[in-house]
Amino acid sequence: MRIGEAAAASGMTTKTLRFYEASGLLPATERAANGYRDYGADITARLDFIRRSRTAGLTLAQIRDILQIRDVGEAPCMHVRGLLARQLADLDRQIGELVALRATVAEFYDAASEPDADACDADRICSYL
Repeated sequence: MRIGEAAAASGMTTKTLRFYEASGLLPATERAANGYRDYGADITARLDFIRRSRTAGLTLAQIRDILQIRDVGEAPCMHVRGLLARQLADLDRQIGELVALRATVAEFYDAASEPDADACDADRICSYL
Protein backbone atom coordinates (compact mmCIF):
# COMPACT_ATOMS: atom_id res chain seq x y z
CA MET A 1 0.00 0.00 0.00
CA ARG A 2 1.22 3.50 -0.74
CA ILE A 3 2.10 5.97 1.97
CA GLY A 4 -1.17 7.89 1.58
CA GLU A 5 -3.19 4.71 1.98
CA ALA A 6 -1.18 3.66 5.03
CA ALA A 7 -1.57 7.12 6.54
CA ALA A 8 -5.32 7.11 5.96
CA ALA A 9 -5.69 3.59 7.37
CA SER A 10 -3.79 4.53 10.52
CA GLY A 11 -5.26 8.00 11.02
CA MET A 12 -1.82 9.57 10.69
CA THR A 13 -0.30 11.92 8.14
CA THR A 14 2.17 11.01 5.44
CA LYS A 15 4.60 13.41 7.09
CA THR A 16 4.34 11.40 10.33
CA LEU A 17 5.01 8.14 8.49
CA ARG A 18 8.08 9.62 6.80
CA PHE A 19 9.28 10.87 10.20
CA TYR A 20 8.72 7.46 11.77
CA GLU A 21 10.65 5.82 8.95
CA ALA A 22 13.54 8.29 9.34
CA SER A 23 13.45 7.70 13.13
CA GLY A 24 13.72 3.92 12.77
CA LEU A 25 10.20 3.15 13.98
CA LEU A 26 9.20 1.89 10.56
CA PRO A 27 11.48 -0.30 8.50
CA ALA A 28 12.71 1.13 5.24
CA THR A 29 10.09 0.27 2.67
CA GLU A 30 10.33 -1.23 -0.73
CA ARG A 31 9.98 1.28 -3.50
CA ALA A 32 7.75 0.70 -6.49
CA ALA A 33 9.14 1.32 -9.98
CA ASN A 34 7.76 4.85 -9.80
CA GLY A 35 9.68 5.52 -6.56
CA TYR A 36 6.64 5.44 -4.27
CA ARG A 37 6.90 3.72 -0.92
CA ASP A 38 5.16 0.35 -0.97
CA TYR A 39 4.19 -0.69 2.56
CA GLY A 40 3.16 -4.24 3.42
CA ALA A 41 -0.15 -5.09 5.01
CA ASP A 42 1.48 -5.36 8.46
CA ILE A 43 2.23 -1.61 8.53
CA THR A 44 -1.17 -0.70 9.97
CA ALA A 45 -0.67 -2.99 12.99
CA ARG A 46 2.75 -1.44 13.60
CA LEU A 47 1.37 2.08 13.31
CA ASP A 48 -1.48 1.17 15.64
CA PHE A 49 1.07 -0.11 18.16
CA ILE A 50 3.05 3.14 17.87
CA ARG A 51 -0.11 5.19 18.43
CA ARG A 52 -1.12 3.15 21.49
CA SER A 53 2.42 3.42 22.86
CA ARG A 54 2.39 7.19 22.43
CA THR A 55 -1.02 7.30 24.15
CA ALA A 56 0.57 5.46 27.08
CA GLY A 57 3.22 8.19 27.22
CA LEU A 58 6.15 6.16 25.91
CA THR A 59 8.87 8.06 24.11
CA LEU A 60 9.80 7.39 20.51
CA ALA A 61 13.12 5.96 21.73
CA GLN A 62 11.30 3.53 24.03
CA ILE A 63 8.95 2.53 21.22
CA ARG A 64 11.90 2.02 18.87
CA ASP A 65 13.53 -0.29 21.44
CA ILE A 66 10.34 -2.33 21.76
CA LEU A 67 10.01 -2.64 18.00
CA GLN A 68 13.66 -3.66 17.64
CA ILE A 69 13.11 -6.46 20.15
CA ARG A 70 10.05 -7.61 18.18
CA ASP A 71 11.90 -7.29 14.85
CA VAL A 72 14.55 -9.79 15.96
CA GLY A 73 11.78 -12.27 16.73
CA GLU A 74 11.57 -11.89 20.49
CA ALA A 75 8.49 -11.00 22.51
CA PRO A 76 9.02 -7.57 24.11
CA CYS A 77 6.23 -7.99 26.67
CA MET A 78 8.42 -8.08 29.80
CA HIS A 79 10.35 -5.05 28.54
CA VAL A 80 7.04 -3.23 27.93
CA ARG A 81 5.83 -4.20 31.41
CA GLY A 82 8.92 -2.57 32.93
CA LEU A 83 8.43 0.57 30.88
CA LEU A 84 4.78 0.77 31.94
CA ALA A 85 5.77 0.33 35.60
CA ARG A 86 8.21 3.24 35.31
CA GLN A 87 5.58 5.29 33.47
CA LEU A 88 3.06 4.68 36.28
CA ALA A 89 5.62 5.68 38.90
CA ASP A 90 6.44 8.86 36.97
CA LEU A 91 2.75 9.68 36.62
CA ASP A 92 2.15 9.13 40.33
CA ARG A 93 5.08 11.44 41.14
CA GLN A 94 3.78 14.10 38.73
CA ILE A 95 0.27 13.84 40.16
CA GLY A 96 1.67 14.31 43.67
CA GLU A 97 3.61 17.37 42.52
CA LEU A 98 0.51 18.77 40.81
CA VAL A 99 -1.63 18.21 43.92
CA ALA A 100 0.95 20.11 45.99
CA LEU A 101 1.14 22.87 43.38
CA ARG A 102 -2.65 23.14 43.32
CA ALA A 103 -2.73 23.54 47.10
CA THR A 104 -0.16 26.32 46.89
CA VAL A 105 -2.01 28.13 44.11
CA ALA A 106 -5.30 27.73 46.01
CA GLU A 107 -3.71 29.42 49.05
CA PHE A 108 -2.52 32.32 46.89
CA TYR A 109 -5.93 32.56 45.23
CA ASP A 110 -7.74 32.53 48.57
CA ALA A 111 -5.52 35.39 49.75
CA ALA A 112 -6.26 37.28 46.51
CA SER A 113 -10.00 36.64 46.82
CA GLU A 114 -10.22 39.15 49.63
CA PRO A 115 -8.35 42.09 48.12
CA ASP A 116 -6.98 44.62 50.52
CA ALA A 117 -5.87 47.81 48.81
CA ASP A 118 -3.85 48.75 51.88
CA ALA A 119 -1.83 45.52 51.54
CA CYS A 120 -0.58 46.56 48.11
CA ASP A 121 2.92 47.83 48.60
CA ALA A 122 4.50 49.84 45.79
CA ASP A 123 7.90 48.39 46.72
CA ARG A 124 6.64 44.85 46.06
CA ILE A 125 5.59 43.51 42.70
CA CYS A 126 2.42 41.92 44.09
CA SER A 127 1.44 41.12 47.65
CA TYR A 128 -0.52 38.05 46.59
CA LEU A 129 2.63 36.11 45.73
